[in-house]
Amino acid sequence: MRLVWLLTLAAIFLGFLVDCLLGDPVWFLPHPVVLIGKLIAASEKTLRRLLPKTARGERAAGTVMAVCIPLVSAGIAFLLLWLCFVLHPLAYLAVCTFMCWQIFAARCLQKEAAKVVKCLERDGLPAARTQVGMLVGRDTENLSEPEVLRAAVETVAENTSDGVIAPLFYMMLGGPVGGFFYKAVNTMDSMVGYKNDRYLHFGRAAAKFDDVVNYIPARLSALGMIASAKILGMDARNAARIWKRDRRKHASPNSAQTESVCAGALHIRLGGPASYFGVMREKPSLGDPDRPIEREDVARSCRLMYGTTVLWLLVFGALSVGLFLLGGTDL
Repeated sequence: MRLVWLLTLAAIFLGFLVDCLLGDPVWFLPHPVVLIGKLIAASEKTLRRLLPKTARGERAAGTVMAVCIPLVSAGIAFLLLWLCFVLHPLAYLAVCTFMCWQIFAARCLQKEAAKVVKCLERDGLPAARTQVGMLVGRDTENLSEPEVLRAAVETVAENTSDGVIAPLFYMMLGGPVGGFFYKAVNTMDSMVGYKNDRYLHFGRAAAKFDDVVNYIPARLSALGMIASAKILGMDARNAARIWKRDRRKHASPNSAQTESVCAGALHIRLGGPASYFGVMREKPSLGDPDRPIEREDVARSCRLMYGTTVLWLLVFGALSVGLFLLGGTDL
């Protein structure tokens, strides 16, 4: 077990390094998260057919899916890694590293956010609206340039937790098995966790489960982001102030944690009203409008995301090594 622990820790660091260098492997089809998405879609279709089409029946179906999908995803990862370790520890290290690479999303997040700015510079506002529409759920066809940039920065800030720190947290607890467990929960929420006619009841369990598994990582992400702002020469004091003031200003208990820190560190305002499926929804603002948002803020938010990730990677790694040494050095 101690050898598995050491190999898993090495794989997490290597997986992050490969992600930084290569990002999502577009040549590898299908991506494991895509497979999880297909499993969710198939499960929804089957469960809706089997259980009553009532509010109670849909909640029951959604609960069954919310429990089973993460367990199946984690179970498949466990089985593959166990077979690899039986074959050879180096085979375990290679496959474990590959899995960790798939779970991290830092480079992909940075590239997709940067595309929004590139579209603004190269093709103008209509193209940037289309590009940011691939990242957010709100209506984007009528957004102004500041609103497009705000949406991109909010995406990076929120996904610093959802796409990077939370997966890292669960990988440190359970390797890729924990990472894929989390990815399954997060993917379910992104697919069915909506308060609309179709998913109000069916998606409730998935949304609540996502809130639970993200509770600790979201707050660790916020604290790490404040520390990273200090290291990167941003305004950590203001980031902490805005976080304390605005971190609960969101329907989700987790989303405003990192968004408020980012707004404070950059001295910009995030959040505010947004249109979804043609309906304007009032959402609270995060941060103060000390200055207008600008294109460079997208890159600044990405630097903050990377700084937070490296910081927690080092902290988690040091804690793991410390626990390993306390238990002796024999493998």
